[in-house]
Amino acid sequence: MKAEHYKKILDELIELIDEGIYIVDRDGVGIHYNKAMASMEKVNVSDVLGKKFHEAFPDFSMGESTMFKALKKNAPTIKKQQTYKNLYGKEITTVNSTIPIVVDGETVAALEVAKDITSIRQMSDTLLELQEGAMESAAVQQASREKGIRRYTFDDIYGQNLQFVEVVERARRAADNDASVFIYGETGTGKELFAQSIHYGGIRADKPFLAQNCAAIPETLLEGILFGTAKGSFTGAVDRAGLFEQANGGTLLLDEISAMPYDLQSKLLRVLQEGYIRRVGGVKDIPVNVRIVSTVNEPPEDLIEQGKLRKDLYYRLNVINISIPALRERLDDIPVLTDIFLEKHNKRFGKELWMVTDGAIKKLQNYDYPGNVRELENIIEQAVSMADKEHVLSEKILNMPGAARKARSVQVTYDKVQPLDEHLAAVEARIIMDAIMDADGNISRAAESLKIKRQTLQHKLKKYHISGK
Repeated sequence: MKAEHYKKILDELIELIDEGIYIVDRDGVGIHYNKAMASMEKVNVSDVLGKKFHEAFPDFSMGESTMFKALKKNAPTIKKQQTYKNLYGKEITTVNSTIPIVVDGETVAALEVAKDITSIRQMSDTLLELQEGAMESAAVQQASREKGIRRYTFDDIYGQNLQFVEVVERARRAADNDASVFIYGETGTGKELFAQSIHYGGIRADKPFLAQNCAAIPETLLEGILFGTAKGSFTGAVDRAGLFEQANGGTLLLDEISAMPYDLQSKLLRVLQEGYIRRVGGVKDIPVNVRIVSTVNEPPEDLIEQGKLRKDLYYRLNVINISIPALRERLDDIPVLTDIFLEKHNKRFGKELWMVTDGAIKKLQNYDYPGNVRELENIIEQAVSMADKEHVLSEKILNMPGAARKARSVQVTYDKVQPLDEHLAAVEARIIMDAIMDADGNISRAAESLKIKRQTLQHKLKKYHISGK
């Protein structure tokens, strides 16, 4: 293949890549600069191609430029956060990886791959500034309470299921001490509700409660958000306290902690062991006294096996373990929860749905709830919002996801002592009984759900001594 063909392939490939690509020759002159990079840095391609990198980006000092380090010092830089101004004075924040291209021991070019995190950086800075200001001002905290910003307590946790009641009682006991708490529960089971209840029901109730979803922030920013930054730690960095300092004396909820980068998990472990943090780029050790509540939505043993959660960190966090049962494991709580959500959304929408039919409850209990309590509330909220002048919540106005309807659990374990025809008859009788119950005793509806004729079902009802209507 001819050299110009290789160049054409390279040009097309560079333009196809979503990340920004910038290549300079041995003299630092731009020879490739794709549209993604131009869009990210808010400049024109012509502003960079054919110009030396320090002319295209005059805001950079040579000591901070990853391109300079790669080209002149043969030093690669991997995933470095940089904040700088482009040719027109607009501030940009990127995560860059820059490497020298070495041929026969000589650096002939430098290649940079960049990802734009400007908006994410701005949001994280705003988040930290707001939290920092709130911690410093009692007046702001009081104003927040007056505006009705919700703080959850154990009074907001509802359920009578025996397994669930035991979990709540365990959480109450956890509130009475100061140990780390590790909460496992599927999405929608109420992990933050438990975390806040433990904080506001305990000895740190009058101290800060801060929460951070570890999956919502890029790994390059998460360390700075947690531990803070020191001026000069990266281009554009300022002295700023992280969440650990802001939550000092209180509680820090680390939601989806398994999404935290593995290396950062080891730094967190060190903080928990030693009781102090060091800001990113800083040299000063800052003592912190923070209770950690961490959560995951998958079994921790699976996360450890998959390499997503450090075993040593898990043991440090798992002093008190709380496992919240899924809603499908506490279906007897659906009537209680339905009443709570009805009252809540009646007030919200100005409706008057005060009663629930037995058929509606059966329909609600005949579903597996992949979204757990949050999904149940969504179903009730939708029903209330769409109600006209009804005062009764019936199965007719419940919009249940049909594809995810719970499969009936029929005992199929075969006892070899029992004749096969008797075993099959027992299984068939159980299926028919379930269908009749789902249809509120209506034979026609039950036959339709079983995909058999009404006369056939009537014959089987007589055979198995099952009554319908």
